[in-house]
Amino acid sequence: MTNSRTAHATAAEAESASFMKDFLALIKIGIVNSNVITAFTGFFLAIQFAGRHFLDELDSLFYVVIGSALIVAGAAAMNNLIDRDIDPIMSRTKSRPTVTGRFKAPAVLAMSVGFMLVGEILLFSASTTAGLLGIAGVFSYVVLYSMWSKRKHASNTIVGSISGAMPPLIGWAAVEPSLGPGAWALFLIMFAWQPPHFYAIAMRRTEEYRAAGIPMLPVVKGFARTKKSMLAWVLVLFPLPFLLPQLGWAFMILATALNAGWLFIALKGFRAGDDIKWATRMFVYSLNYMTILFVAMIIFAVII
Repeated sequence: MTNSRTAHATAAEAESASFMKDFLALIKIGIVNSNVITAFTGFFLAIQFAGRHFLDELDSLFYVVIGSALIVAGAAAMNNLIDRDIDPIMSRTKSRPTVTGRFKAPAVLAMSVGFMLVGEILLFSASTTAGLLGIAGVFSYVVLYSMWSKRKHASNTIVGSISGAMPPLIGWAAVEPSLGPGAWALFLIMFAWQPPHFYAIAMRRTEEYRAAGIPMLPVVKGFARTKKSMLAWVLVLFPLPFLLPQLGWAFMILATALNAGWLFIALKGFRAGDDIKWATRMFVYSLNYMTILFVAMIIFAVII
């Protein structure tokens, strides 16, 4: 009897862990986390630049963090629902719970809509501007990207970058709904960062995207054209940190060094013997770049 109960408990624990793993895959927890970090950065910088006290804004912080997490999770689940016909073709996505059947379409739809509605209520509780920006972010990701451009245009990555750049604006708007220049600087940095990041992923998965009929830039234009685009976007990043003069010259130097490092790797791509290996280097650098840059923004905002 004891062994039977132990086995039953172990099976229940394994099922619970499996369910949680699939749930986190459904909402794309990695994307949720990264968007919450950039939303928090926008929120924190707005407080610092406005000379307000962090502890006085904890209610707004709750609305921004939870609200942003919910709308991103809901939009990600909706993206999985929309893409369930092409996800089985790609090794990166064939295990998603919308493909395996672990989460049925009606349940995913209800969960997605519910998350987005609750998230929007929280964002509107922070400020009307934050709520409206949340709606704009969801619309650009679900409609403009997932339902329209992703399957029709090689510019789909650029369209998708709009939604990815929204979280810092949302965070900022919770503190200063008028959105000062600093808010738009964060938006531009996030917008310009995404194409080289996602083009690197697309290069590594080109044949899978081709099989799925997704017109990613490497599929439509080839690697040489993609490398030129990645280089151009890295160059666009160089002047953007200077739009945040409040963070001081030390931050500008750090940001420029990060940009120079990415530029160096981008230029090496034109003589790379192994394009996939080079694309992997670009992808890894892009992740470290964004993490270091946004953490540095918070640190320098405190010490200046």
